[in-house]
Amino acid sequence: MSSEETRARLQQMREEARECAEAAERTSDPKEREQLQEKARRLQSQSEQESAMRSGDIYPSE
Repeated sequence: MSSEETRARLQQMREEARECAEAAERTSDPKEREQLQEKARRLQSQSEQESAMRSGDIYPSE
């Protein structure tokens, strides 16, 4: 995967995380809110990990 593709993928993940967090704030269903918040946290965490790995801050264990 090229760095441009990776950058686009990370941006897409961050955007989806933001959309999930916003949807969680709009919903009145506590269960749906929790699911959306968890999805947002998971996407944000994954994008941060991938970004760090690409920048050389974290090396994947083999």
